[in-house]
Amino acid sequence: MAKAKTQFVCQNCGAVHSKWAGRCDNCGEWNTLVEQISQSSGSSSVAKASGTGRPLAVQSIKDMITDDTSKRILTGAHDLDDVLGGGILPGAVVLLAGQPGIGKSTLLLQVTAFIAKTTSVLYVSGEESASQVKLRAGRLGAESTELLDFAASTSANDIAATIRGGKYDLVIVDSIQTLALDDITSAPGTVSQITNSSNVLIRAAKETGTAVILVGHVTKEGSIAGPKVLEHLVDVVLQFEGDRYGGFKIVRAAKNRFGSTNEAAIFEMFEEGLRPVENPSAALLAERNPADGSVVLATLEGTRPLLVEIQALVNPTSFGYPKRTASGFDLNRLNVLIAVMERRTKLNLSDKDIYINVVGGLKLNDQAADLAICMAIASAAAGRRMDDETVVFGEVGLGGEIRSVPGVDKRVAEAKKLGFKKAIAPKNYSKNTFIKPVADLRSALIDYLQK
Repeated sequence: MAKAKTQFVCQNCGAVHSKWAGRCDNCGEWNTLVEQISQSSGSSSVAKASGTGRPLAVQSIKDMITDDTSKRILTGAHDLDDVLGGGILPGAVVLLAGQPGIGKSTLLLQVTAFIAKTTSVLYVSGEESASQVKLRAGRLGAESTELLDFAASTSANDIAATIRGGKYDLVIVDSIQTLALDDITSAPGTVSQITNSSNVLIRAAKETGTAVILVGHVTKEGSIAGPKVLEHLVDVVLQFEGDRYGGFKIVRAAKNRFGSTNEAAIFEMFEEGLRPVENPSAALLAERNPADGSVVLATLEGTRPLLVEIQALVNPTSFGYPKRTASGFDLNRLNVLIAVMERRTKLNLSDKDIYINVVGGLKLNDQAADLAICMAIASAAAGRRMDDETVVFGEVGLGGEIRSVPGVDKRVAEAKKLGFKKAIAPKNYSKNTFIKPVADLRSALIDYLQK
């Protein structure tokens, strides 16, 4: 069968080209030409569409029948179910993205091994052979699961046809960047292949009510590889984050049509696979050695409270320009906080190298980490320790003021559970006897860096 004719359409201005080029001749934009299946001319297409349309079958919204959410497929990991909104909904399309080697295939094989105890599952791999997947399944204890089938394929047409067969309740596709449609000549992983392959799979999933999980790659900057439209097409976007060489790994939802995006599942990698961390705060603080520059932060991962150790090291610089390095914290935000400390306190950090480390490989996105970062830097610069039974949280403004943050009750409850006696926090929460309120950064440093 002859392949359909294709054309290249500029995504910026809509100009049509007969062949691909790096730059659109019409608008001058770069890398905007996308391969599409050729259609009839514009005027004839409009005329044809006007005569073939049919009125929509509408219904009252109060008479609509909703899906039974009790039919959600549980993954076997309670925290991951919370991230998904209670489990995988039939007919839902989930995109799981993460760095290479972070554990995406390991996590999905563990999940499918649990689900396949009661539900038919198909694992499609476009990157690995059957023998390679068999080795991983043996290590994870999933090789004896009877309802788990495997196929190695890179054809989006074949996978969609299998989904339409209705034999499986869950299909895993690893990964979307390896798939290709027969009608498109471009290589797998290109914008046109990813967009059209995803559309074919999503349409098949919605028609049959089959849940589909797509594995996605990420770029060097950490964003999901491929067109942004891929994230709009799917129902749930999961980000798998963390250090692939060790530490905790976190799964959080960047988009979720069926639940909250404020939940997070924390895992740790072992030889037998990923294991949920029941008490991450205790694990993160287990090897803490209290010293100057060490501060305990009460933070939130989604809605889950965590106690994390912030470490700071301040040394005289050997060069004309001081070095600032941050692991697990935004470097631009660190430079802002250092500028605030120099302007609003008497600390002179212009000739100091400053190094910040968030223990456990976590990446902080919580504005409440500002005060802990500042106090850790001041502690290291002055050589003064903080009280070992104190946690810190609060946002620091450019004027040096300490601003309120969300989730105070959860942070305090987590600190009390692990035996801490007080918390340094914004003055808005002075009614809580556990909290020692501070109004500005200078008073916090003077009052609580005395050892």
